[in-house]
Amino acid sequence: MSASREDAIARTSSRDVTDWWSTGVCDIESGTIRLRGYPIEELIGGATFPEMIWLMVRGDFPEPRQAELLERALVAAVDHGPQAPSIAAARMAATCGVGLHGAMSTGVGLLGDVHGGAGQQCMELLEQIRIRSADGDLETVVARTVGEYRASGRYVPGFGHRFHSRDPRRDPLLSAVHEQVEAGTIEGYHLRIAEELERQLATGRDKPIPMNIDGATAVIYAELGFDPELGRGLFILSRSVGILAHSWEERRGGRRIKGPIPPPLLPTYTGSPRRPVPQRSGATSSITR
Repeated sequence: MSASREDAIARTSSRDVTDWWSTGVCDIESGTIRLRGYPIEELIGGATFPEMIWLMVRGDFPEPRQAELLERALVAAVDHGPQAPSIAAARMAATCGVGLHGAMSTGVGLLGDVHGGAGQQCMELLEQIRIRSADGDLETVVARTVGEYRASGRYVPGFGHRFHSRDPRRDPLLSAVHEQVEAGTIEGYHLRIAEELERQLATGRDKPIPMNIDGATAVIYAELGFDPELGRGLFILSRSVGILAHSWEERRGGRRIKGPIPPPLLPTYTGSPRRPVPQRSGATSSITR
């Protein structure tokens, strides 16, 4: 070991070591667990799971109406069937001997920018429009934004759905948001932006493009003051429940190595037709194929 490294080690104190993973989230020692300062024995029975999520992420308890709104968003996004890639992948993994933890991590790992990221992207868009419309000209800013998306051929995140002409989760979530705006729990500006986007996206079309689950929960999380990246984290927490249920159902079914399509069917082959392997110079044998 070099002298300089020995000196560095000698200068390292126990405080340097304990500060290495310093945290304001959990205080733990023998016989003691405190989360954000609250004893776990008091939190057990004294806090709901949505309140615990808020406490752990934000540092203190939400108001009851805030917790109620958070809970509705979490419940709404729990599952969307085995055709969702994250669910399908988890179910396939469950038949491959990786265990429940492996199946769940496979499903959660698929929640990226395309499948699972629209809520965060919608929150970012709502915040951009909020900043750009600070002078009060919301309608013009939204019109410009919609025009930019249409000109580039992009979908506006949080609006429209592949399966539902009107996402059945939209109305109860937005109704809850309106209730909390009227109660003074939240400001409602992100809600107004989203509804103006929805209105202008429908302009000139035979069919409207209503908000989907990602848009509705983006409104809730933004109104509650969560950062956009935390919005995706909350969606992952919610969808993990569905991933767990589907993984467990598939494991209990007993089928082994379940692929993406039934065994009698094979993927369409689009490559070259059957052809011989080229003979190399100096080859001494030939294999018939």
